[in-house]
Amino acid sequence: MTTDAHDHASVRELLGAWAVHALPPDEQRLVPAHLADCEECAAEAERLRTTVRHLDGPAPTAPAATAPAATGPAEPSPGSHPMNQILARALARRPPVPRTGPHAEPYAAAVAALQALLVELAESGLPWGTPVIHDWSVQDTVAHLVAADEHLAVHLGLPANEPPAPAPVAGDRWRTAWATRTQRVIAHERARPPHATVATWREQAAALLATPAAHDGEQAARAATLLGVRLPVADHFLVRAFETWIHADDIGRALDRPVPPPPAAHLWRLVRLAVRILGLALGPQAPTVALTVTDAGRTTEWIVGAEGEPVRAELVLDSLDFCLLIGGRATPDAVPRSTGGDEHAARAVLDQAARLAWL
Repeated sequence: MTTDAHDHASVRELLGAWAVHALPPDEQRLVPAHLADCEECAAEAERLRTTVRHLDGPAPTAPAATAPAATGPAEPSPGSHPMNQILARALARRPPVPRTGPHAEPYAAAVAALQALLVELAESGLPWGTPVIHDWSVQDTVAHLVAADEHLAVHLGLPANEPPAPAPVAGDRWRTAWATRTQRVIAHERARPPHATVATWREQAAALLATPAAHDGEQAARAATLLGVRLPVADHFLVRAFETWIHADDIGRALDRPVPPPPAAHLWRLVRLAVRILGLALGPQAPTVALTVTDAGRTTEWIVGAEGEPVRAELVLDSLDFCLLIGGRATPDAVPRSTGGDEHAARAVLDQAARLAWL
C-alpha cells in the first residue's frame, strides 16, 4: 500500500457516503483512486456496497414464534450494526429525491437508475468509449439522450442545448430532422469530456422534473406533437422514461453491468402507452388481433386493428418482451410469444410493433 496515512484516514471517513452516492463531486473523485491503491479500504467499500444492496431489498420477515432460543451471543440488531449506522448517516446527507406527479414518476425513476449506473462507470474506471449500440459509445449514448429529452424540454419552456437547435419541422420529415439533430449533438459532445456530457444530461433531466408539467396533472393533460406523435404531455414523460430505461439497459449490457427493468407498476404504464401507440400505427384497416400482455401480477387483453371485425388471431407476450420489441431491442422472429389463429395477422402486429422503434 503506497497511500499515506492522512489520505487513508480522510477517504475512510467518506466511504459510507460514497456507498450510497451521497458525496459532492469534489469528494467523489477522491475515492476511486484511493481504492485502487488500498486493499483495506477497497474491502471495506465492498462490504458497504453489499450492505446497501441488502438494505435496498425487501425487509426480512420476523422469526417464527416457535423458533428455538439462541444459545450464543446475541447478534446486534440491523439498526445497531456499526456499518449500518455509517450508512444511516450517509443517507441523511443525500439530497431528497424530487417529488413529481404520478405521470412523471417513471421518468424520475429511470433517470435515477441511469445516474447510478454512470456513477459506477466513473468510479470503476470503465472506458467511456465502449461501443454500446449503433455506432455510439457510452458517451455518445448519453449525448443522444440529451438530444432526445430536448424535444419535451423545449416544449415546456426550457432552453435548447448547444449546438443551437434548428426550427421545428412539421409533417413526416421529423425523422430526418431528428436524426440530424442527434448527430449534431453527439458530434458536439465528443469534443467535451464525458463527465461534462453526463452533467448536461443530468441537469436537463432535473430541469424537466422541476417543470410545472411534471407536477400538475392539468398541465400534463395538454396535448403536444413531439417526435411525430400527438400525445398528452403526461404520456411524453412516459416516452422519456421508456427511452431512458432502454438506453440505460444498452449501456449496462455493453459494460456487463445488468440494469434491472422498471418497477412493475412503471413497466405496466409503459405497456399501456405502447399498446395505444401500436393501435394508432396499425390503423383501422389492419387485421383484428387480440393482443394479450402478461406479467407476474396481471394479464390484460386489447383488441387492435379494424373495429367491428372478427378477431383473426391471438397474440400473447410477456410485458418485458413486449416493451423490448417496441423499443427495438427484440425482433419479431426472436421475441418469445404464443399465437393462435391467423399467423399472418399476428405477424403483422409484431412487425408494426418493431417498426415503432426510433430509439
